[in-house]
Amino acid sequence: MTGPLVPFREIVLKVHSRCDLACDHCYVYEHADQSWRTRPKAISDDVIFRTAQRLAEHARTHALPSVSVILHGGEPLLAGPARLRRVCEELTSAFEGIAELDLRIHTNGTQLSPRYLDLFDEFGVRVGISLDGDRAANDRHRRYADGRSSHPLVLKAVELLRQERYRHLYLGLLCTVDIQNDPRAVLDALAELDPPLVDFLLPHATWDDPPPRPDGSPTAYADWLLAVFDHWQERGRPVPVRLFSSVLSTLSGGPSLTESLGLAPTDLVVVETDGQLEQVDSLKSAYEGAAATGFDVFTHAFDEVAAHPGVRARQLGLAGVSETCRRCPVVRSCGGGLYTHRYRSTGPSGAFDNPSVYCADLAALVRGIEARTAAALVAPAVAEPDELLAAQQDLTRTLLARLNADIGRYGGERWAAAWELATTIEASEEGARGLAEVLAHPYTRTWLLDAMELVEDRPGAVQVARRIPAYLASAVVRAGLDLPVRVTFWGGRIFLPGLGELRIAGAGERGTALVRATGDGFLVRREGDGGAERRIVRPQEAGPGWRPLRRLATPGPTPGFVLDDLDPYRKCFAVRAADALDDRAAAGLEARIGEAWTLIGAKAPGRTREMAGRLTTLTPLTGLAPAEPAVGQHGFGALGISPDGSAEELAFALLRGFRRAELRALRDVADLYAADGSWEHRMPWREEPVPFSRLLAETYERMALGAFDPHFLEGVPQALDTLEGAAELTTSGKQLLDQMRKEI
Repeated sequence: MTGPLVPFREIVLKVHSRCDLACDHCYVYEHADQSWRTRPKAISDDVIFRTAQRLAEHARTHALPSVSVILHGGEPLLAGPARLRRVCEELTSAFEGIAELDLRIHTNGTQLSPRYLDLFDEFGVRVGISLDGDRAANDRHRRYADGRSSHPLVLKAVELLRQERYRHLYLGLLCTVDIQNDPRAVLDALAELDPPLVDFLLPHATWDDPPPRPDGSPTAYADWLLAVFDHWQERGRPVPVRLFSSVLSTLSGGPSLTESLGLAPTDLVVVETDGQLEQVDSLKSAYEGAAATGFDVFTHAFDEVAAHPGVRARQLGLAGVSETCRRCPVVRSCGGGLYTHRYRSTGPSGAFDNPSVYCADLAALVRGIEARTAAALVAPAVAEPDELLAAQQDLTRTLLARLNADIGRYGGERWAAAWELATTIEASEEGARGLAEVLAHPYTRTWLLDAMELVEDRPGAVQVARRIPAYLASAVVRAGLDLPVRVTFWGGRIFLPGLGELRIAGAGERGTALVRATGDGFLVRREGDGGAERRIVRPQEAGPGWRPLRRLATPGPTPGFVLDDLDPYRKCFAVRAADALDDRAAAGLEARIGEAWTLIGAKAPGRTREMAGRLTTLTPLTGLAPAEPAVGQHGFGALGISPDGSAEELAFALLRGFRRAELRALRDVADLYAADGSWEHRMPWREEPVPFSRLLAETYERMALGAFDPHFLEGVPQALDTLEGAAELTTSGKQLLDQMRKEI
């Protein structure tokens, strides 16, 4: 098994090995492993001390910011307040100055009292309670040995936790599923107790000892959980439910939120009352000794346990599930199920190299939740082209707001004045429009990304504060506002983003100038020399010292393109930006762009409609193949092209580049696929397997190029089939795939 060790961030510490209840579904006492019979009832001082030292050593070695320790049993409260205090004191002392200690306790609640809660308040121990629902549901399994109900005492414990003085200790409720219980009544009973979190657990089972299915349905547990989900939705999601949140997260490309689902590597270890170090506790349901490692806190470090083959097997992600699971499209959400639930003592596969005994349930649960929430989970930017532009604008504004927050005390009066001016500009309708145009310029995003890296120290923040006025000046000129903007210039030039460049002084000079809009252009007055230099220029027309960005016209009622060969932040591509084109080269490029647009319109008129107004800015690059476009670190709308391509080559570059830029823009604002797996897929047009992202990107581009050369469409239907069956695909990604099929 390869890969680095995964350090333990969660430790289950057994402080007592006996219980005051006789729950008939308990894996500790009722399942295959009976090692509890030989364990000490309570944890000893030596085990407490050695555990604390070993854990602190482990946290220090791996520089862990925090470690969670869950006090467990049996029933942990049977250890008594004095023993639990000793545990908390030793752990708190050992972790001081090393890592944050997150202490929790999981209890059946029957022993909980203010005496315990005062102790837990002192050490910040949060409390989770097992409760299976209303009294009828809870009494089905959670009873005393003499048959008495535990429900009244559990409710009393929860009510204690809900008191204002203890509310901050209330961690949540853990409910084991029993499909004979009423799902709606169970949720109502749990939600009534106002828990911070509810978690539903499938009862531990294996292929050797499968879960009960009274009606024989292979999806009985999914059906029950989906009934809970529907009621949860109807009630407006009254409480967080970790199982549902995890599935919704993975469907949107996010991480799993629970060990029982998803492919995240396990980072949990168990310390028994005698100091034995064991794997995850649920393995006791598989066979006698399944959880054992042979290690203990007296003679072994936690790193030795982390290297144990059984622990490593649960850290392999996709490689750690069965071949059947690896081929399944819902594997990112279900993760092959809980490791214990895969156990089978006989058969051609290894003991745990099987799908979960709940396989059909898990698949039905994931698909059922997706079907019920797809419309809400799909990012608007995927569904509507106009929404993509709006989402991109929102992203740029979010970056600007983040920059304002991050620049902090280093920005000084200069930044504060600029931010106040931006607020003034946006207060009018014309100013808001002008500012929106500046923010929509693709290279404004590049500046913001660069600025966010600079503001971590004072010199960088000062540089950023000097740059932003040029963007505000551009907004003022666009809006025609009579607001003076003090702009810093470098190298004797002022560049107004999206408009052009003004030479104002000698090539090596730096200074400031006031920019103010006039009726037909803008006025610039250099400061520091008595105001001798004054110019009025029309933004679209060249004049003395003023070079506007060229507009490349395209045939038909389309806005054409801006040829941006001046913006200092255009240098955001993998290849070098070309120097500013002279008039002859620019005129030649404009003519070939026009011919390319005509070619696209003749062969694929729908493509010109897609690109018009969305592909806005072309930047010449050096060293780029004539038909090959480039997309860099910029906002949506820009494309790098070769200035030397023929009309047909430029047509290919525009088609391919727009699709590449559009997919990049979608990925900026929507999770189309998960990027946390190691899947590889075969492409019909290549021999070597590739990641999902590359298969999607090439398929997306080839569909547009097929209008020019039909051979690009060869293999696309097969590629779409492969994409559709991929586990990485999110709900938004599936919507995009549907649109791609409609294109074909």
